[in-house]
Amino acid sequence: MPSISRLEAVFFRTTGGNEPVRDWLKRLSKDERKAVGEDIAYVQFKWPIGKPHVDHLRSAVWEVRTNLGTRSARTLFAVDGAQMILLHGFIKKTQRTPNDDIDLAEKRFKEWQHGEK
Repeated sequence: MPSISRLEAVFFRTTGGNEPVRDWLKRLSKDERKAVGEDIAYVQFKWPIGKPHVDHLRSAVWEVRTNLGTRSARTLFAVDGAQMILLHGFIKKTQRTPNDDIDLAEKRFKEWQHGEK
């Protein structure tokens, strides 16, 4: 199996054409957007990696962990071949990643697998 030099980051797109992670990123401040983007890029070039940058959540869903000073951002993704599919992003409010957020990422990944890639 050939090694992957880097993962290609791909935004999940809904059937309506929306890109939820891109929309979430646009709502963050410029500095927060930059920090999340740098962490995603780090994972793209270092994959496969683990904590503290990445944690496996459930099934195909992983999270990129970004420290924003007083807040923590999470970008949930799945890997398919050489692609890193960005499924869901949010500001973490509790110690554990909420099941609803993981469920949403799993649902989106299933949609992505069965739709246009």
